Amino acid sequence: MSRDKATVAVLMFDRAPMFETSVPISVFGADRTSSGAPAFTIRPVAAEPGPLTTTGGIQFVPPFGLDALDGAGIVVAPSWRNTAERPPEPALRALRAAHEDGALVVGQCMGAFVLAAAGLLDGRRAATHWFHAPVLAATYPRITVDPDVLYADDGDVITSGGSAAGIDACLHVVRRLWGASAATAIARRMIVAPQRSGGQAQYIDHPILAMPDGDQLARAMTYALEHLEEPLEVDTLAAQAHLSRRTFDRQFRAVVGISPLQWLLHQRILHAQRMLEQTDMPVDAIARKVGFTAGVSLRPSFRRIVGVSPQDYRNTFKPRADADDGRSGRGRANGHPVDRPAGRRRV
Repeated sequence: MSRDKATVAVLMFDRAPMFETSVPISVFGADRTSSGAPAFTIRPVAAEPGPLTTTGGIQFVPPFGLDALDGAGIVVAPSWRNTAERPPEPALRALRAAHEDGALVVGQCMGAFVLAAAGLLDGRRAATHWFHAPVLAATYPRITVDPDVLYADDGDVITSGGSAAGIDACLHVVRRLWGASAATAIARRMIVAPQRSGGQAQYIDHPILAMPDGDQLARAMTYALEHLEEPLEVDTLAAQAHLSRRTFDRQFRAVVGISPLQWLLHQRILHAQRMLEQTDMPVDAIARKVGFTAGVSLRPSFRRIVGVSPQDYRNTFKPRADADDGRSGRGRANGHPVDRPAGRRRV
């Protein structure tokens, strides 16, 4: 069966939390093409007979049934109601069939339990909300559960932590399939961070509001983004924050969840992605622009974080010269043909 990667089916269950259930709808279900985002077809799917009830007793009726998973390139299980209850078999069969037919399957928060019940996580590394991770590991011992990361990408299956981590996972999907510029366009409209590393911690020991020097860290991070070309050291950033290196490193990890060097590396790779998409600069020149000595230094880190080489990334995501000229009903989003929004199902 032919599957459209821009068609996103979202499995909705009775008594699942409203916020988590709405995350993929929020990311994929709004028309942001004017900002440079791809056009998606969103299919809210009733995974069991409705009407369905969510947080606060709110009732809703998804307009699609399980047959709407046919043809969807992305299938998302954003949540589930009870870790001790097995999801309904018709939904599990439909999910397995979609995965076997080539769909990218995403389980967010307790949605990982849906993927696990369908057998899609056996032998894989998976994430879920840290609170439920011990139950997932005990119930499904063939899964390697990572309770710390925001999301885990295992190729054709992606899982994530709860709540806001679901947004990170959805943006990761957009970044992987349509490029960094597309993900940034959506993140900018949603007013969220365009890229948080999947390996970043799900939670921090000290809330950000409890950090009186949070403005100092922000100043150091802004300085880093404005000086990516330079050989920045942690000592330099600590000086910008007017903190000792040890104090700066400790507070940075507490607020951001990863080390300053890890954060800096991801910012450099993200900037390199944008330049590969938007310019014709040689890889060596881009490497120097984002703080590497040469392309040979950039390539290993880029491949490890992004999954492909810089040149392969450019070949995939740099817009073609024959982009939409306004005379046809079809356009291009980051080099990929997309239909213009039409009707209530195209958003």
